Amino acid sequence: MAWPDKTPPDASEKQTLGKGVFRKCDGCDFTLPAEDLVRNFEVCPRCEHHHKLGSEGWQQLICDHGVLDEWDEGLEPTDPLGFSDGKSYRERIRASQLKSGVREGIQVGRSELKGRPIAYGCFNFGFMGGSMGSVVGEKITRLFERGAAARLPVVLLQASGGARMQEGILSLMQMAKSVAARERYRATGLPFISCLLHPTTGGVAASFAFLGDVNVAEAKALIGFAGPRVIESTLRQKLPRGFQRAEFLLDHGMVDMVCSRLEMKSRLATLLGHLCQ
Repeated sequence: MAWPDKTPPDASEKQTLGKGVFRKCDGCDFTLPAEDLVRNFEVCPRCEHHHKLGSEGWQQLICDHGVLDEWDEGLEPTDPLGFSDGKSYRERIRASQLKSGVREGIQVGRSELKGRPIAYGCFNFGFMGGSMGSVVGEKITRLFERGAAARLPVVLLQASGGARMQEGILSLMQMAKSVAARERYRATGLPFISCLLHPTTGGVAASFAFLGDVNVAEAKALIGFAGPRVIESTLRQKLPRGFQRAEFLLDHGMVDMVCSRLEMKSRLATLLGHLCQ
């Protein structure tokens, strides 16, 4: 008969015990089952701290039954400048695709929100920080163009670190290109609702992010062009408490509404009900 092995686990085994089963909230430091956070769309059920939610999670939250008829899924970035910073741009793209499970920093398509057809777009911060390169700019442009052609309201969720440096001026050109597409869409009289998630910065914040008919910000999201540390070091001044957070922007008239992630879908449905007459 074999006796059970009573050898105590080594330190590395102790550290991995329960890994992936429990998570500590970044807001209240309370440890809770990871399943509870996933089920609550990464919002802590105790303190309501909003952890990062990927594009797949947002699709499940916003789109009816989590269904998205994706457009331009096959578009992928190339390496027009032959950029390398010790690792080639192509290598970084491939690594990010494998890690994030998506081909680019944004997904767009046709969906429904509380039974209403919409043209839907959502950045994926997990892909190179949701940075905007040529493909992201092209997808946003096509989102507005297809929304106009199909007479659909546009709902765009943004979470981005800004323009993608590996594409240089080709990335910066997407700011003007996407804004032009938004202005053509405006002529249709259809509503564009811009949702600013955490974080919305750089070239995305400086282009179409604030051009919604209604700009809705996620609670406590960081929103602005340059980060607070960059601004403080440039101005050599201490910034006001809560500077560039969603609530600060609401107080200063930069956004129209701030809401919890868990209320986002119902708020969007109400807005579309008012605007799609």
